[in-house]
Amino acid sequence: MERRRKRRKESNRESARRSRLRKQQHLDDLTSQVYVKQLKDQNKQLSMALSITSQNLVAVQAQNSVLQTQKMELDSRLGALTEILCYMNTITSTGASASTNPAMVNNITSSNSYDLLGASCTWNQQPIDLYQCF
Repeated sequence: MERRRKRRKESNRESARRSRLRKQQHLDDLTSQVYVKQLKDQNKQLSMALSITSQNLVAVQAQNSVLQTQKMELDSRLGALTEILCYMNTITSTGASASTNPAMVNNITSSNSYDLLGASCTWNQQPIDLYQCF
């Protein structure tokens, strides 16, 4: 009878140990599932952030392209204006000496000058500073 009780106790201990191991394994599995779910959620958030950032990059690149085109156009216009001002300053400086050059008297008077197309225009015949235009 004593032997039977010892065997029964030993069997119960072994069963309790197996139960604890199963419980620990189940807890480890649940923890792992939670961790995997957290990683999946984090991955989803990072993917969304990457997608938004990529869309913003495309928009900024498009805007940059437009701005570069506008800059090129403005550079071209500035160059043309600079040439016009140099031409006007040249005409102004030659207009002051027109009284000594009879060929210039027919083309330029003290208050009239001519633009690049030959049309008459009136201005003060002072050299024009390019920076005053802006």
